[in-house]
Amino acid sequence: MAEAHQAVAFQFTITHEGIDLHLSYQALNQIYLSGLRSWKKRISRIKNRIIKGVYPASPSSWLFVVIAILATMYMQSDPSMGIITKIRETIEAIEVLSLSAQGQTVLSVLLFSTLLWLSLILALRFCLKLLLSYHQWMFELHGRISTKTKVWATLVRLLSSRKPLLYSYQTSLPHLPVPSIKDTLERYLESVKPLLDVAGFQRMTRLAAEFEKSLGNRLQKYLKLKALWATNYVSDWWEEYVYLRSRSPIMVNSNYYGMDFLYVTPTATQAARAGNTITALFLYRRKVNREELNPSRIPGTVIPLCAAQCERMFNTTRTPGEETDVLQHWQDSEFVAVYHRGRYFRLWVYRAGRLLSPREIQYQIQRILDDPSPPSPGEDKLGALTAGNRMPWAQVRKQFFSSGVNKRSLDCIEKAAFFVTLDDQEEGMMGENPSVNLDRYAKSLLHGKCYDRWFDKSLSVVVYKNGKNGLNAEHSWADAPIVAHLWEFTLATDAFHLGYTADGNCRGEIEHSLPPPQRLSWDIPLQTHVSESLAVAQALADDVDCHVFPFREFGKGCIKKMKMSPDSFVQLALQLAYYRDRGTFCLTYEASMTRLFREGRTETVRSSSNESCAFVLALEDREHCRKLFRKAAEKHQNLYRLAMTGSGIDRHLFCLYVVSKYLGVESPFLKEVLSEPWRLSTSQTPVQQMELFDLVNHPEFISLGGGFGPVADDGYGVSYIIMGEEMINFHVSCKHSCTETDSHKFGSQISQAMMDLMTLLNPDFKEATKANPDKQS
Repeated sequence: MAEAHQAVAFQFTITHEGIDLHLSYQALNQIYLSGLRSWKKRISRIKNRIIKGVYPASPSSWLFVVIAILATMYMQSDPSMGIITKIRETIEAIEVLSLSAQGQTVLSVLLFSTLLWLSLILALRFCLKLLLSYHQWMFELHGRISTKTKVWATLVRLLSSRKPLLYSYQTSLPHLPVPSIKDTLERYLESVKPLLDVAGFQRMTRLAAEFEKSLGNRLQKYLKLKALWATNYVSDWWEEYVYLRSRSPIMVNSNYYGMDFLYVTPTATQAARAGNTITALFLYRRKVNREELNPSRIPGTVIPLCAAQCERMFNTTRTPGEETDVLQHWQDSEFVAVYHRGRYFRLWVYRAGRLLSPREIQYQIQRILDDPSPPSPGEDKLGALTAGNRMPWAQVRKQFFSSGVNKRSLDCIEKAAFFVTLDDQEEGMMGENPSVNLDRYAKSLLHGKCYDRWFDKSLSVVVYKNGKNGLNAEHSWADAPIVAHLWEFTLATDAFHLGYTADGNCRGEIEHSLPPPQRLSWDIPLQTHVSESLAVAQALADDVDCHVFPFREFGKGCIKKMKMSPDSFVQLALQLAYYRDRGTFCLTYEASMTRLFREGRTETVRSSSNESCAFVLALEDREHCRKLFRKAAEKHQNLYRLAMTGSGIDRHLFCLYVVSKYLGVESPFLKEVLSEPWRLSTSQTPVQQMELFDLVNHPEFISLGGGFGPVADDGYGVSYIIMGEEMINFHVSCKHSCTETDSHKFGSQISQAMMDLMTLLNPDFKEATKANPDKQS
């Protein structure tokens, strides 16, 4: 409808008397205000580029340097050691510049001051980069910090004293280092030793030695060359080969989900919840665009994390290709794409350069809900194309969506800020069987009906009939902590800052002259292709077994009292649970971030270690348990720190494998390493923005976190979020087709393992739990 308004801004008719011109001043005003918003954004971007370009200095510091140099010159002293005189002589030689002697002096001082100022900025930035390259502080014991680390922390605080923008630290972050071949192979062999028998370990040791002596050093040289040239030697290959080149469905296999509050639904009105959720997401996008968000940091420190993944959060779509997909990002988008009962709409959320109020967006959403029009032929299940295999979708897109009405409608979806599904189902922890309903809620967010989500969009928001909401995120553009940060902000802003009226509606006024949402049109002679993709997706969705449960017996507060890392505690509980479930140990993946480095993403923590396996076996035999438990926890923490600081195993081996493919050479060692299945894939969802509301005074606003599908067909996917001091929420997934896995059974094993480990550390815990039965309810 915006195009229609702009089209009638100018109307003219040709008569025998000449041209009769009619102007729509209302439409012209809208065009003017929209243009004004665009120019304001451009000016804001230029301003931010200047501010972050001179960080850790400030633009005003230039004036200070100029005044200081002028004051020194006034005192008959030359701080430039003759450079200003040389600049003045050069200016005198330029005949075009007819300046007085005083003007030449002032210009020379300005030029020298600017050069000095830029040099100081580069020096400060270099110093900050050197300081941020120091990671030894992570390996020091709590309460035993060295003098070197204390001096380092003071210097970092001094250089970070100015309030930074979101991307201010980007150029000061160090590059990800390439570990030595020897160190990586030693760590790899150490990680697989407890998983192999004697003959298998000897074979892998021999393959690793042959690789190191022959092909390894050659591949390492190419990798070091890339590290010198590229910002990050891993991230671009990781994005392309792990995500974009995958030809299997991204639904379940790659995309992941985020859930609503566990106990609370701020409103039961679907349109109102959608109105506030959409508004909160656009407020977050505004903060990203203006760089008003504080840079993420290591909790409890001033150490910044890379923010590069925020750049493609909105207005981004993964478009299919026959060999590889492509991530497309647009600078701006003033609308969202909405799906309801088989129909697609374009909903404009800006009018005349103004973001609509939550009440106005609710009004527009209600129009969609009340629209009685049926889907056009083939429209209702069109989204299944994004849920099936990538090759057929690429071919169909090229054949049927390259021109005409289909291309225009597809552009509306792909160029939207994000995708919204208005779901007719009711979800959440409700009814007589809340546990089963939670599991159904997780499956709904993970795959839905396989055609009512647009899985290619960076973000797909789902709002259910009873007011519950959730999120499905495409994985290639960013990792879960980035989306978790966004979703925390969205939920908190929705419930605590935007709020609702007493009758459950959004706040704000309505401009009733708003044009209705635009229904997208399609000409779809491809029902067979849609049906084939839907069949593939439906089989995958039906095979997924999900179980979500809040563990309420204790949380991180109780674990920390035992002087142990909560993450290490949970990981060891998972090792114990898996051993009890399967009677063996397995290669375990825990996602760690490498955002201490520029454009860093993730690294693998191989949580199944010699120490963890020894502890689990000892626990089952009840010998030397407590000492081994702490030793295993310390080992896990050390592995996590190594991964965070660029000394992990798997990304290095992955990049060496990519280089070998480019060179056309085969490595039996790398081939075997890269084909090993991750039967236990785990990830902790971080809680990053507790300042948005007080969880102590509002404990009912606990988030459920999110989850993902199993990585291996015969394995488990486990996500957990440590909420507050007294709860840990778990999301377990596996496949029905594997007779050896069961998400509910494994969930019970996790709960029992958590209780057993706490009882091991604190023998009085079980009695205390029995004395407080409310804790378990």
